Amino acid sequence: MEFGKKEKVLNYACQTYQLSRPNKVGAVMALIRACQPKGIEEWEKWYFENAHTEGKHNVKITKDSLEELAERLYEKITTIVIPEWQEAFNALTKQDCYDYIYNLTINRTFDGYLREKSVVHDGLAKEFPNIKFEESTAEIDHAGDIDYLGIVKEGIAFGIQIKPVTAQANFGNYKPSERMQYSFKNFTDDFKGNVFIIFSLSGEIANKQVIDDIKREIVRLQ
Repeated sequence: MEFGKKEKVLNYACQTYQLSRPNKVGAVMALIRACQPKGIEEWEKWYFENAHTEGKHNVKITKDSLEELAERLYEKITTIVIPEWQEAFNALTKQDCYDYIYNLTINRTFDGYLREKSVVHDGLAKEFPNIKFEESTAEIDHAGDIDYLGIVKEGIAFGIQIKPVTAQANFGNYKPSERMQYSFKNFTDDFKGNVFIIFSLSGEIANKQVIDDIKREIVRLQ
């Protein structure tokens, strides 16, 4: 289907209000890989026969439940997104555009760089002095989702992704997107180690329990 210029609005609202997450529509990539359909009709039939939401209470997904999500999407767009965007459009200035580009390119990049350095060199490297931490490079297929590798031995490593704590206020409930989960799985296939998400708060590791998780992973990989 082609949605033209409307697709940007639909994508924004769907992602903002998390209406396509596994707890709403199921783990669709995992489902379609399990189905291995030869055509879209086979996939559609298999999906409605097997798909359930993921979470505390798994509910079977039906055409009615997808229609309900669509109604919620429409409501969010018409009552929240459009009024907010109209207000932003009316207030937008050329100076805002200059400030945004400059801040994104200079300030946020520098902040992110310092945050990563602090988490790895002042945190992880001291916790795990026998592990060599290396920045991910473009040569690694999963570089977009992996910030650092914790090298346990040659060819064996675990991955680190660093997020500012503002990326998810309640980071205990954070769940990577299906695309990221797929990327993490590919990393594990290549390097044998799992990927750990570290939330940074002022350069400190906010989710302290990840340290114990990494300790267990190092023992497993050794």
